[in-house]
Amino acid sequence: MPGSKQANLYAFPGVEQLAPALRAYVVAAQDAGITRHGVFKVAVSGGSLPKTLAQALLAPSQGAHDVVKWDKWEIFFADERAVPLDHADSNYCLVKAELLDKLPAGTAQPTIHPIDVSHLDDTQELADQYEKLLVASFANRDSVRLPIFDLLLLGCGPDGHTCSLFPGHELLRETTAWVAPIEDSPKPPPKRITLTLPVVTHAVRVAFVATGGGKKEIMKEIFEGGNGLPCALVNEGTGDRCSWFVDNPAVEGVSYPKRPFSL
Repeated sequence: MPGSKQANLYAFPGVEQLAPALRAYVVAAQDAGITRHGVFKVAVSGGSLPKTLAQALLAPSQGAHDVVKWDKWEIFFADERAVPLDHADSNYCLVKAELLDKLPAGTAQPTIHPIDVSHLDDTQELADQYEKLLVASFANRDSVRLPIFDLLLLGCGPDGHTCSLFPGHELLRETTAWVAPIEDSPKPPPKRITLTLPVVTHAVRVAFVATGGGKKEIMKEIFEGGNGLPCALVNEGTGDRCSWFVDNPAVEGVSYPKRPFSL
């Protein structure tokens, strides 16, 4: 990618201004993916992200250049909790409730790739099965060594975690697996699976969404110190392929240069 090799930090007065920019960014990533291989392969995380994503993607189209082509989307999960799909802790359940169930009637549906719930009692098998799903989807078209997502849509935890990659955890050193289990998540529920750091940093584009004043201290750490925090490791591994969509309260006092949003 041309340009600087640092992550883009886009700050907005509030979510109302952030959402249209996020939409433009996602639609551009979608169109590039469809041009490249006929589909748009995106992985999403949970937390507050799906609600903001819904605000961006369910807005009315502004014209032919601004169309969310849902039927071309293949939605994977950047991480998932080892719980049933209708459980309150399920990222699938959250994305479904906040976004997919709100698609207008008659909308062509995206392809969704949830976890195989027959393996909830064995997180290693759960991770292996999800990795096999990725292999089936990616290996023939992109790269056999690592899958290349068109876009990862991620959140940032108050401790600097993203996906289910937590600060100081041994999973940050995983280099071979595409999907890994975690049984000791410091945030409940403890049993999960997650994309590994090499998969995250291999994506064509990565977008973080972080809002609210509760994020400002960790944003300072991520952008000014790094400190080996998972979000900082993603910034370092992706450079300007990574873009942060934040509101002003989340970056109050952060000295890292903010950029005006443009595609």
